Amino acid sequence: MSRYLTPAKIGLLALVELYTQQAVPNDAIIPILNFISSHILDCNLTDVSQTRDDRWKRAESIIGLVVSIKDFEQVLAPFEAVDRLPGRKLWDRFLETLWGIDSLHALQEFFDRLPNLLVRTKEQLRHMKERGEEPPAGPLLTRNSPFGQFVRKSLVEFARLQFHHTTELWKAFVKYRQPTAGYWKRRNPQHGRFSFDSVLVEGELDWGEDTDQIAVGAYGDILRQGEYDAVLPVSTDDIESLLEFQIGQIQNYGSRIPPDLKNKFQRLLKDSRVIPSLSHYLNYSDSWKSGDYPTSFDYLHRYFDYTMQNRDRLFYQYALMNLAIVQADFGCHKEAVATMLETVATARENRDMTCLNFALNWFFHFGRTHPELTRELEHSSMLGTGKESLAFLRVKAKETGMWILWSSALQSEAKMMFATGDSISTAMEHLVRSSQLIVERNLKTMMGSQLSLNISLWDRLGISFMSEMTCEVFLHCHAQSSIFDDELRVKCRLAGLLAGRGKYEEAFEKLESIDKNSLRTAKANQYWHLYRGLLKLRRDLHRDNMEAAETLISQLLQTGPKDLEPDIVFMIDTLHIEYLCRRGDYEDAFNKIERLIAELRDENRDISLRIRLLLTKAHLFDIIGRPEKGFTIVMRATSLAWRARLLPLLWQGVGALANILNSLGEFAAAAQIIIVVLPRCLETDNVYIAGTLYNLLADSYMGQAGEIITGEGEEGSRAVETTALPSPSKKNKRATEFFTKADNALEDALRYFSMVEDVQKQCEVLAKKATLKRAMGDLGMAESCAARYLALKSGTTSATVGRAV
Repeated sequence: MSRYLTPAKIGLLALVELYTQQAVPNDAIIPILNFISSHILDCNLTDVSQTRDDRWKRAESIIGLVVSIKDFEQVLAPFEAVDRLPGRKLWDRFLETLWGIDSLHALQEFFDRLPNLLVRTKEQLRHMKERGEEPPAGPLLTRNSPFGQFVRKSLVEFARLQFHHTTELWKAFVKYRQPTAGYWKRRNPQHGRFSFDSVLVEGELDWGEDTDQIAVGAYGDILRQGEYDAVLPVSTDDIESLLEFQIGQIQNYGSRIPPDLKNKFQRLLKDSRVIPSLSHYLNYSDSWKSGDYPTSFDYLHRYFDYTMQNRDRLFYQYALMNLAIVQADFGCHKEAVATMLETVATARENRDMTCLNFALNWFFHFGRTHPELTRELEHSSMLGTGKESLAFLRVKAKETGMWILWSSALQSEAKMMFATGDSISTAMEHLVRSSQLIVERNLKTMMGSQLSLNISLWDRLGISFMSEMTCEVFLHCHAQSSIFDDELRVKCRLAGLLAGRGKYEEAFEKLESIDKNSLRTAKANQYWHLYRGLLKLRRDLHRDNMEAAETLISQLLQTGPKDLEPDIVFMIDTLHIEYLCRRGDYEDAFNKIERLIAELRDENRDISLRIRLLLTKAHLFDIIGRPEKGFTIVMRATSLAWRARLLPLLWQGVGALANILNSLGEFAAAAQIIIVVLPRCLETDNVYIAGTLYNLLADSYMGQAGEIITGEGEEGSRAVETTALPSPSKKNKRATEFFTKADNALEDALRYFSMVEDVQKQCEVLAKKATLKRAMGDLGMAESCAARYLALKSGTTSATVGRAV
């Protein structure tokens, strides 16, 4: 196997020669230059914004060019030759150059004339002037240009070849070119059986019938073997280029190698005489992403065993760091902490600041997820708490020029402020500084985490349309240059927003649109299935399909919390509590809420999670008929939500407070606070909360109407002061107004609950509506509401109140 030169590179050199000879027509210049540059450089001149599939196609094109000459034909065949002769293509001109190399000597001559394609040096120009020669005319390649460097490197590598390696290159070139023999013979009738080697053609008259035996002795059976039987003419440079490309794709984008491409590469590697050590690292990365812990562990040891033989202990800390990451991903958290501590010690010993800063950053994020494992380290560390650690990392990253780490530290500071409920303006300042750094340093891979934090910010502020717009901007503009995990989370968040508006089918379509090859990664596949299961569970709970919900919740609870991300674990817990409440198991629901609140308090987790649990606890008191018992809980949750500017939770807390006021008979005050927050709540696009507020507003209006009728409300109090009761007609008119308002509020509540397909809430609203219509004297509408209630309860139809089940 050659170090660099292959028949495919000889073809590229021939194409470069045609370009410098001005044999390429104008309409073919850009495609030809793009084709050459895409194989000698990592670039694409025609399509800058490549999709994920296009990136893998680059590796396939490299393999395809090595295996077959057909790639050259696909590029050159559509274009006419520059001489514009009838029927003559640029492909014919290219084959003329290739078939002109008709012997080992001709191959040597081909490389001997390659220096003529380069601009002459000052020394060469001086010698030419002394000899009276004129400098060459026409376009030439500068020596430092990409094409010039490619030509110079090919010359150097050809000069380094020993004779037997040169003959192997010549035989591989003959085999590579042979599929075009039939076409070339049709275009050139003088082409004979031995025209691939001029030595055989010239000696055929002298050797006669022995020419066949001589050809077989010289070339063996390479001209008779099929395309998939011969050894592929691959070079060490091609193998290393493919290895680096595939490892880069896995590390930068988190995607596994497609199966068909992996099979093609394994065939190339099988034909390679030397297996680079990077192949072990590639196998380690692929096994790690696939969730195969033993295999990834084995390949990781193989890779660093090979590299440590030559590099001593200079890279030992990176072996430990990779091992700690693998252990953490596969749930061995204590082992991961011990390994990363050894990484820190080794990095300090070798004064490797890059590895040390990365390890400290890993410790911070790991500590946020598993605080119980790093709590002792924080107490004994000189860095102190998380804020001091981030400040240290930010300064060190700036000093060492680690721009990605600097941006990550700024984002982590903003995220910590969100979690603790600190100033939103300060968090925005960190996000703006991180965004400036991403733009100035072109850190495309950091755009996913940056926009994810922006989405979280808009969600917290209750501006849902900005959150949705940011999701769409990321998916359309930045998803191709970000890691797949960021794209997965943004699509899941967008699906969650759609499900929150009752658009379940669109939400599932959004999840199904995710690239299937990228979902072959174990972590991503698990996250996708869990999120899809959570959406199904939410819809089943709303549809009151308790059997399906029980099946889903049992499957979701089987996955241990240590193997999942905290946001998924909390969603599973909250839906489990809702399931217990709908089933009537209030004691278990209460115990689970208390346990989760205690855990969040001990671990100092995100304040929004604690507020949600407090509101869930207050809702549980309302279900059991004692809403006033949750008054202090609601006031505490509302106060925390206002301080942290968690506006959706604030509106939910105001609704819970209004429910308590209704239970205490303060109907006017409850209606007043609901009317104030309803417009802002509608901005959040949270359909369920909006329906709940309208339902509570109808209760307030009904309560006020009841006070007017019984003379216990504002009308009655004013009548006591004036020692006169309001007239019956005036009382009825005022009560009718409240009845009408209550009816409108119930209609809105029914519409919103129908959007999310919540059967219990629809039945509750229909029952209230039937009672209201009967009180207003509209017996026909009351019977209609009662019929819809019974139909919904029996499950015979839901088309009258919502989407079809």
